Amino acid sequence: MKHTFFEQYLMLGLNISYYRKLRGHTQEQLAEMVGLEPDSISKIENAKVGASLDTLFALAKALDVPPHKLLEFRE
Repeated sequence: MKHTFFEQYLMLGLNISYYRKLRGHTQEQLAEMVGLEPDSISKIENAKVGASLDTLFALAKALDVPPHKLLEFRE
């Protein structure tokens, strides 16, 4: 099944939010860990913007998950 860019952004945001909360981090803490502004994390989590590959890898490292986990579609 092919997903739209919006669906991909939405899933990325949902996965980042899920793993961030699972690890007990706030958006502000995660932003500091990866060198972003706190509102950038909010925008990514709410599918307002995507993330560059560098940001995706930094987020995955900070959340201690393989990068592909942030891109997976979960049921």
